[in-house]
Amino acid sequence: MEVQIPTTTTVTSDTMAGSFDIVARQDAADEKITVLRSDVDEVKARLEKVGRAAARPAIAGAATVEPSAEVKGFVDGYLRRGRETEIKSISGAVPQDGGYAVPREIDVMIASELKEISPIRSLAQVVQVGSAGYRKLITTGGTSSGWVGETAGRPETDTPEFAEIAPPSGELYANPAASQSMLDDAAFDLEGWLASEVAMEFARAEGAAFVGGNGVDQPLGFLSSPTSLAGDAVRPFGSLQYIGSGDADGFDANPESRLIDLVHTMKAGHRQGASWVMNSSTLSDVRKLKTSDGAFLWQPGMVEGQPDRLLGYPVIEAEDMPDVAAGAFPIAFGNFKAGYIIAERSATQILRDPFTNKPFVHFYATKRVGGQVLDSSAIKLMKIEM
Repeated sequence: MEVQIPTTTTVTSDTMAGSFDIVARQDAADEKITVLRSDVDEVKARLEKVGRAAARPAIAGAATVEPSAEVKGFVDGYLRRGRETEIKSISGAVPQDGGYAVPREIDVMIASELKEISPIRSLAQVVQVGSAGYRKLITTGGTSSGWVGETAGRPETDTPEFAEIAPPSGELYANPAASQSMLDDAAFDLEGWLASEVAMEFARAEGAAFVGGNGVDQPLGFLSSPTSLAGDAVRPFGSLQYIGSGDADGFDANPESRLIDLVHTMKAGHRQGASWVMNSSTLSDVRKLKTSDGAFLWQPGMVEGQPDRLLGYPVIEAEDMPDVAAGAFPIAFGNFKAGYIIAERSATQILRDPFTNKPFVHFYATKRVGGQVLDSSAIKLMKIEM
């Protein structure tokens, strides 16, 4: 007997098999998508971690970007809660000179921001010292050289002459304040805030001192150094050469010739890496100066982040430079890396003060900084005079 199987049964079975196959494929696709999303989230988390690590200043020899036990004890123990015992147990520190030396990582953050904010610091030669004083001998003459034959006698050289450089220094201080509620907030970046506030206050004070400081309990600014019209060969050591602007109240009819003369009073070796330094008011006047054929002397920076240029040399704005006025020195041109030295004691001291201005907590930061002209032939000035 022949059995007839309804065709509907076959169709239903095939349909169900196809449906199961579609569902299986969909589940597999969903699983793959879930895995991909998980991988993407993991990559994003890693990139964010790398980005946060890159935001920290690089520490030479550091094996990890995580805060050290010293930094954690200093920030969370001393700065947030005033517990001095945590600092002593970690580093054996004592409140010498009125405060604790900040950990190296925080000191590097302060130094990094200082360099960005303070224009002269970014140009000058900076040396770290362990004591209050710094001295350097500079050769000013003697030890002449010459040419001789292989077997010829060697004439006696001149007696060397030296000058001592001892940059005047002073105690630089800042006193930022935060409320106790800010310190109690675990999400508040106390380390970054303190470095930024201290660097800002330090930059304002030292920027003025590096330009016009009188050398009494502070650096000797380069504009406070003696000046002379004489050239490098005959000018007394330590005095800066200047040229006149050609007008008692500003610039004469041919300002480009005066600026070109100022550039070429400097030796070619020092011109490599030289910069113009002036404030924004003077720069406003300089940007309007034109050559005889109507071309502007000032050239804007072609790349973002690059300084503007004047006669091919970068222009650095330093607001502590004087304005254009009779007898003033509003424009400096120099290789400050060779011409000006900043000597500073590397450790910044911090003293936590929760009592003076309650409910605010002050952080009294101090640092010893000195500065002086190093090579007077590397910095030239323009004076507003006939």
